[in-house]
Amino acid sequence: MNCLRTSAVVWLLCIMSQLCQAQQVKSNIPYVENGHQRHVLDIYTADGSAGGKRPVMFWIHGGGWQAGDKSDVELKPKVLVERGFVFVSTNYRLFPSVTMDVLIGDVAKSLGWVHRNIAKYGGDPERIFVGGHSAGAQLAALICIDERWIKSEGVSLKSLKGCVPVDGDTYDIPKIIMTAEHRQALYGGKMPTSGHRQKFGNDPDKHIDLSAVTHVAKGKDILPFLILFFPGNPDTNAQARRLESVLKESGIPATAFGKSDSNHSRLNNDLGIPDEPATIEFYKFLDKYRGT
Repeated sequence: MNCLRTSAVVWLLCIMSQLCQAQQVKSNIPYVENGHQRHVLDIYTADGSAGGKRPVMFWIHGGGWQAGDKSDVELKPKVLVERGFVFVSTNYRLFPSVTMDVLIGDVAKSLGWVHRNIAKYGGDPERIFVGGHSAGAQLAALICIDERWIKSEGVSLKSLKGCVPVDGDTYDIPKIIMTAEHRQALYGGKMPTSGHRQKFGNDPDKHIDLSAVTHVAKGKDILPFLILFFPGNPDTNAQARRLESVLKESGIPATAFGKSDSNHSRLNNDLGIPDEPATIEFYKFLDKYRGT
């Protein structure tokens, strides 16, 4: 076992040491004119890719809506650039400095900027995938289903080819709030002072409105979904299955894939490692829907 772990670490260090050689990175590009210091994104491209029309992966970091950074991407930029993608990772303002609806609006603004400008970096504005981890998974799912957010930034759901939320627990916000509070009622302990109820506005109507499952319906051009999750976490497991079920009921292609030999962070960090089951599913999904 120790030998296997050592080999994995050595392989990962080798991959990371080649990162700069495999791609070009343009960092801290503003997506809002004269905006906040977090209104910036990074674009990873292959050498000589300008002028091409490559599919785009737009990535939203996690961190509980209160932390995290666009640099938290691990292997994904390298492996996706090698597979012919342009990779974009965005920052957004964080709670509690802004309310959740403002935070979501930042992500939509970033995607709008990408749609208008990514062709300059070799990307195809009509072939955009959206993904995110943890809090970023909730944000990704919401803007890929509730078209109001991106429509206000001049983007149609028809420009999006697929969504890959990774281990989110808030596709159905009322259910996760009820789950947490039911546990507290059964087992005791203090109620959270900055839990999901507070982060999403402490307003039941807002909880419903900011849930991706609320807005699923037939005939809305909602794109296919690959929902990755860690089955050992009952909350992300249940939420992944809930989102998959609601999408399928409306005839939208959706697959929830659980990676059991993992955890919340590793599931995201290991995407891109060869022969990892979640990586295989990820690549199959992208290859199926990337188009030409």
